[in-house]
Amino acid sequence: MSTTTTKQITPDSTMEEVLEAYPGAKRALFRAYHIGGCSSCGYAPTDHLKDVLGTHGVENVDEAITYLAQCEESERKLLVEPKALEAQLKAPNPPKLLDIRTPDEFAIARIDGGRLVDQALFNEMMSTWAKDTAIVCYCHVGERSLEAASYMIGHGFTNVKSLAGGIDAWSEQVDKSVAQY
Repeated sequence: MSTTTTKQITPDSTMEEVLEAYPGAKRALFRAYHIGGCSSCGYAPTDHLKDVLGTHGVENVDEAITYLAQCEESERKLLVEPKALEAQLKAPNPPKLLDIRTPDEFAIARIDGGRLVDQALFNEMMSTWAKDTAIVCYCHVGERSLEAASYMIGHGFTNVKSLAGGIDAWSEQVDKSVAQY
């Protein structure tokens, strides 16, 4: 996800092709058009983008495609690569490391210094942490943490990143002793 997308989508692209070209399209479509959040507004991988948008009253397909590309670029800016995070964690004033996975996943593998987000920590963050606190979220492969980072930014945090590739990428690129699952 951290590489530039070269595949172009068109109104005739299938939703599978759209999600392959723009992995964040699911979040973007839901945010802008309420598409894909439930069974009544969902779509099949073989549905064409223009048809999905048309079903939801979106007439300007080209504008929607531009929006998807802009959202993908914005999400890319939220990513931090594992090696860059490793350097940040060794520097003075390292970011707070938030584990967005389940307790069972946390028991399998973790990054040193990572804190599993539970309701108590979430409440603490929202009520007492400075909005410019340096934060890096991580999960298994980077999707949930990207959603969490986006959520936090939407609630006023200004210095939040998501670990590209999640703990899997961390294990492959930084610390092979971290279990993969």
